[in-house]
Amino acid sequence: MIDAPAIPTSVSKKALRIAVGAMFFMAGLSFSSWASRIATVQQDMGLSDAALGAVLFSLPVGLMCSLPFSGWIITKIGSRKLLIGALLVYSVALVTLGLAQNPFQLIICLICFGFSSNAVNISVNTQAVAAEELYQRPILASFHGLWSLAGFVGAGVGTFMIANHVTPYLHFLLMMIVIMIGVIIAARYLKDDKVANAGPVFVMPDSSLIKLGVIAFCSMICEGAMFDWSVIYFKKVVLAPTALVGVGFTAFMLTMAAGRFFADKFAHRYGLKRTLQVSGTLTATGLLFAVVFPYIYTAIAGFLLVGVGVSSVVPMVFSAAGKSKTMQPGVALAAVSTIGFLGFLVGPPIIGFIAGLATLRASFILIACMGVSVVVVSTKAKI
Repeated sequence: MIDAPAIPTSVSKKALRIAVGAMFFMAGLSFSSWASRIATVQQDMGLSDAALGAVLFSLPVGLMCSLPFSGWIITKIGSRKLLIGALLVYSVALVTLGLAQNPFQLIICLICFGFSSNAVNISVNTQAVAAEELYQRPILASFHGLWSLAGFVGAGVGTFMIANHVTPYLHFLLMMIVIMIGVIIAARYLKDDKVANAGPVFVMPDSSLIKLGVIAFCSMICEGAMFDWSVIYFKKVVLAPTALVGVGFTAFMLTMAAGRFFADKFAHRYGLKRTLQVSGTLTATGLLFAVVFPYIYTAIAGFLLVGVGVSSVVPMVFSAAGKSKTMQPGVALAAVSTIGFLGFLVGPPIIGFIAGLATLRASFILIACMGVSVVVVSTKAKI
């Protein structure tokens, strides 16, 4: 097997960076389009909070099932081919969510959606690590910033669609067309990177990588809560008007996107540990503020803080994992992702179950504790 040639010129580096950024944007647009319409789907299917939590469990199940597959196939065909194929499938899976007529169909579609989502995540971050190596400076957070920016755009489009009573199917179909066009344009500029002698797919990570994974796990529970439950929180707890139920999610995505564009410089100046400590503190503070003061403007302010808090955790953790001295970057990234994405696996259904047993506000208090955990683990970790 022949390794892909290095990209020699600054123009090629720039083209690669733009192409990878575009792929992050398309992935974020797909996910946020679904997240912005969860409340609509819940209402159309007549699902309780507990039932919705059980249904949402299928998405991270698909995601986790994809982890060993993605880790294996990326060594066979490379991240470029996997990214192109997975992102196209991801957009098609989005449309199927709008076609689902009952909870069983929705579960099947969400498993497929989660499966393709993780394949996109592993491959696009592999491309991002390659671009960061070429630039010889931190740029990974800016890629995640584009994902979040797309989430902000997707949330805004979702709010518009809800206000104008556009069905999820038509909404998702439009997004699929946009995503496919973006993939076709950007695909030719990605790095062709078949990996020779990549080693075993399943490797036990060392203690430093495990701690990074735990930090990602706690933060991704908070992040997943915002994706899956922020619209519902505004609808059922804040009692926002129908046209404004998506404004909290939009606010969260706005500061999450903005924070990631500044995360690289902040971490370079203050260090990884301080960055994670500040991130966890802001996340917990924002969630508690929204719980204690469940009104439109105060909840928006709380969600803005949560967006800033979670913005830098995952890209910082992934960048640190890519610099592991004990494992190859791709293998280390897959190991940390496996631990981190367990947060998506347990977070949404736990919120639903707690909301069913107590209240949705009570479940958000538990999520705030995850922000505190980010502070505690990052303080004790040698990073």
